[in-house]
Amino acid sequence: MSTQADTALRLLIVDDRVEDAEAIVSGLRNAGVAVRPSRPESDEELSRIAGNQAIDLVLAARNATSIPFPQVMQRVADTGRDLPVIALVDTLDEAGYVESILAGARTVALRHAPQQLLASVREAWSDRDARRSLRRLESRVRETERRCDALIDSSRDPIAYIHEGMHIRANGAYLEMFGYEQFEDIEGISLLDMVAPQHVEGFKTLLKSLAKGEPPPPRHEIEARDIDGNAFPAAMEFTTAQYEGEPCLQVVFRRRELIDPDLALELEELRHRDQVTGLLNRPAFLRALEDAVDEAAQADRQFGFLMIEPDHHHQLLGDIGLDHADDLLAAAAERLRGLIGDGATAARYAGHTLAVLLPGADYHATAALADRIRDGFSAQLFEIGARSSVVSVSIGGVQIGEKIANVGQVLARATRALESASGTGGNRSEIFDPGATDRVEEERIQAWVARLRGALDNDGFLLHYQPVINLQGDTAAVYEILLRLDGGDELIAPGAFLSIAEDNGMLGEIDRYVVGRAIAAIGQRLREHRPTTLLVKVSQASLDDEGLAEFIGAQLAAHQVPGEYLVLQLPESKVFTHLKAAQAFAANIGRLDCRFALEQFGVGLDSFQLLTHLQPHLLKIDRSFTDDLAGNAENQERIAEIARRARQIGIRTIAEFVQDATSMSILFAADIDYVQGNFLAAAGPGMNYDFE
Repeated sequence: MSTQADTALRLLIVDDRVEDAEAIVSGLRNAGVAVRPSRPESDEELSRIAGNQAIDLVLAARNATSIPFPQVMQRVADTGRDLPVIALVDTLDEAGYVESILAGARTVALRHAPQQLLASVREAWSDRDARRSLRRLESRVRETERRCDALIDSSRDPIAYIHEGMHIRANGAYLEMFGYEQFEDIEGISLLDMVAPQHVEGFKTLLKSLAKGEPPPPRHEIEARDIDGNAFPAAMEFTTAQYEGEPCLQVVFRRRELIDPDLALELEELRHRDQVTGLLNRPAFLRALEDAVDEAAQADRQFGFLMIEPDHHHQLLGDIGLDHADDLLAAAAERLRGLIGDGATAARYAGHTLAVLLPGADYHATAALADRIRDGFSAQLFEIGARSSVVSVSIGGVQIGEKIANVGQVLARATRALESASGTGGNRSEIFDPGATDRVEEERIQAWVARLRGALDNDGFLLHYQPVINLQGDTAAVYEILLRLDGGDELIAPGAFLSIAEDNGMLGEIDRYVVGRAIAAIGQRLREHRPTTLLVKVSQASLDDEGLAEFIGAQLAAHQVPGEYLVLQLPESKVFTHLKAAQAFAANIGRLDCRFALEQFGVGLDSFQLLTHLQPHLLKIDRSFTDDLAGNAENQERIAEIARRARQIGIRTIAEFVQDATSMSILFAADIDYVQGNFLAAAGPGMNYDFE
């Protein structure tokens, strides 16, 4: 999958029926894939889209007649781009499969097997991203090699590259040290020729051990010999390297009289240490982590990686005072050192986050260390300044092995695990193990389910309100409600838990909770003579909740609220795939004078087709259209078209996620009715915006 969770899949679908294509798009969206689809209706349109637009993936029906499959493959090949094609079939047979693959399709997917289709799309998208990333990395490597070459040339340190004992590269300082004028004079000469005779045998032994893959010594002292045979004391430093794709050794020669070993060691140690905690600093630790990940990928070794944070850090600082923040961190680091033992490496990763790297550890050893750290912190009383306090910690970890041998993945997984451990109450540890994903995922889900149940039963959710501002002169107060989970020190956005709530049948309860709180808030505003309209997101579960309309009616009556002040929103993709239920839902709330809105509008294959079956009061344009609106002429045209067509049929429009003043001008010129976004006013716990 794409490495960025909010990246939309730009999908080109070649299929005869728009309904079949829309069903595929809806299925992908329901599975959590953000999709920006296109569907050409002719060969000319296919050529234009494939040649001019950014496309990530093509889904082409094998039995399509409007644009036959061989024609699709030819048009894709004509683009000369890395554009993977998935052949879409109704039934799978050997001849059709072989023919599709030979034609250039990456794989074959069954139209009526949504899970297999989803897996095929994810795999093809991920492979395409991996190939693209590889090309970018290769380009960066080439650029880095050019820069390194320039740095080596300009370095005052004598540096040479040695392959099988022979010189293949040397900089000017190296040539000058040994009395050579140009590299051609030294090319092909053995490194042994630079060593005084009495050191040759020992140096041969060292080179043989290095050739066997044994680690080089940090420093090797010898007597060197220049071109005239003059000897001088020198020290050599070795680093494994590559030159023009070949493995080799980088050798740095230094005259020994220029080196103060004790001072050099002291400076090197200080350079790698954090001054507050005495642990490794972030750059040094990241180098160790990179080495561990490389070793896991190449030598099938395992490492445990943990990120540790004190729980309720802001509250702790409030108790002990900001002037003791470093004391708290130093005490935590000291405690961590005592708990991890000699085999592990500890570091200050960032701010108040500590990290541990445990070599040679399987999942059980990593989890055991995490438990030992967690228990060790909660069992100790920390003396900080004049205060004494118990400091519990949350721990997120990753089991580094061949399946997750990527530094970015390791850090991202550990960060998510740490946030989850902290967000579900703290004093917990979560370890992601690629070899036991199901078990770890189940533990995480159960913790979240318990947390959500507690929030529903004990009023642990919070509502924030973001102003929705009219561009056409109407000053009535309108807010959208945004749900948050009270996480103690921080608020947790719904993206962290709604999918878990959906999988565990809790979305309907959450919808009722939010709607009930919204109606109560509207009633309070009316009693204060400040009438306010609230927009509330509801889920697909509400379409199946036969008692929801009755619940809304009872709440409106209890709080003496006219239904016109409540607007219920559903995503376009959910409505399209549950149209009859959405029609019934809109009719039921319409009897209470409540209004209905479509959000995430405009990203379907034919979004306005919905409006022939359903008449919402508001259309909220998908936020992808306002991203970098000022620099995207295509999105500007699309927004103007949506606003024009909506106005023709009497539907008002909302543009969200507005980011700058230029976007505001564009939206005003497009006749958009309402706008919202942090640029205008951020969401908050109160309704204090001045609409006048």
